[in-house]
Amino acid sequence: MTYTTADGRHQLLDALAKAVGEIAVALSALGEAYEQLDEQTADRLEQELFRPVQAAYGRAQRTFGSFAERYGLPGRVFEQAPPGAPSTGAKGFIDLAVEAVARADQELAGLQDSMLPIEVGDEELRAGLQEVRELLDAIRKRAKALERTLGR
Repeated sequence: MTYTTADGRHQLLDALAKAVGEIAVALSALGEAYEQLDEQTADRLEQELFRPVQAAYGRAQRTFGSFAERYGLPGRVFEQAPPGAPSTGAKGFIDLAVEAVARADQELAGLQDSMLPIEVGDEELRAGLQEVRELLDAIRKRAKALERTLGR
């Protein structure tokens, strides 16, 4: 079976789209957690978790769109993930967000570890993937620190 550059670019975009979808899940979960917290804790969640995840989501979408555009591939509109059940609770939503961020990071790490970004990608794509991973890097640690203060 012959592997073409076009196939590689489609495969790369599919993997990036999975990561974007996971980041969307994390954003939705953090939004739900925000609604269940007191004002001070909600502000902290927004600053330490929501904003970096939102920035990663935007950067991942721009990376996807600009790569697709540079190579004449179809773009994509990413949907916001549906909200969860309120009974999940703030801690549950934060945990869901952390899990989704971990899945996104795993997808991006696998993509970076493959040769696809080098073989069929370009420097701008590689920089975008790295920036998204950097934005997501401290989310787990920050979430655990925030969760320790819940209910106090």
